[in-house]
Amino acid sequence: MNTPESNLEPWQWPEEHWRKLVNRVRAGRKLRPAEWPAGARCAVALSFDSDHETSDLRDGGKSIGRLAWGQYGNRVGVPRILKLLEKHGVKASFYVPAVTALLHPDEQRRVVAEGHEIGIHGWIHELNSILPREAERDLMNRSADTLEQITGIRPVGLRTPSWDFSQHTLELEKEMGLLYDSSLMSDEDCYELLLDGEPTGVVEFPVEWVRDDAVYFMMNRFQSLRPYTPPNDVFDIFRREFDAAYDEGGVFQLTMHPHIIGYRSRVWIIDEIIRHAKSRRGVWFGTHAEVVDWAKQHAA
Repeated sequence: MNTPESNLEPWQWPEEHWRKLVNRVRAGRKLRPAEWPAGARCAVALSFDSDHETSDLRDGGKSIGRLAWGQYGNRVGVPRILKLLEKHGVKASFYVPAVTALLHPDEQRRVVAEGHEIGIHGWIHELNSILPREAERDLMNRSADTLEQITGIRPVGLRTPSWDFSQHTLELEKEMGLLYDSSLMSDEDCYELLLDGEPTGVVEFPVEWVRDDAVYFMMNRFQSLRPYTPPNDVFDIFRREFDAAYDEGGVFQLTMHPHIIGYRSRVWIIDEIIRHAKSRRGVWFGTHAEVVDWAKQHAA
């Protein structure tokens, strides 16, 4: 929409305009409970974004190579991760684009059958911020419907693809009656989201790039994108994040991708993080929905 401000440079904006932008979606009350279930000191929530082939499809890509990389997430990554989680008796959350679910419905049914959570992750991993409001609304609802039809369970949480959050996303999440979002970064604890200064009842389970495997391992040679951090260093970063969360009595959250973390030389990071967390007294593992529900009901 064309407004007088759209013809101005940001440094020319009137205060009313930039305050309105900043205050559209803000962090409200912090939701750190006095203790976690069974008197635990710290909560651990592992998550996996099952982007698979949609990583390329969403940009109109037709690269057979990149589509094959996405298929690796289904053929190797997810089964390897599920086997590891079963070994440790740990439940996790999987965020699944609807197109991924339609391509690999048996994967989603297995994830749910093994006690894990499935959350909304867009239709085809689209970017919300470039969508018209009604298109975003349609895709969010169709995505939730698709996941429910395939798994038999209505998802209660949403993680926007690429954590791309539009001016309308929170309003639509509230309209859908979602319990939580997991796309924003205003805190390390869960917090209630405010829309234009008003509490929404929607809880944010914050993410952060420092706790995401993609920034350390993702590569696209055609875009000169070749970051690479040795797995030992990534484990050290994740471990230090957990240790600090434990010391504070907070929550430790990770975002990972089956087609990235699922390789033999990397999947051990998850194994060792779980072992390390279990070596400390009073650690509770929960899905994102479980952590959010507990935090919302027991916030100090």
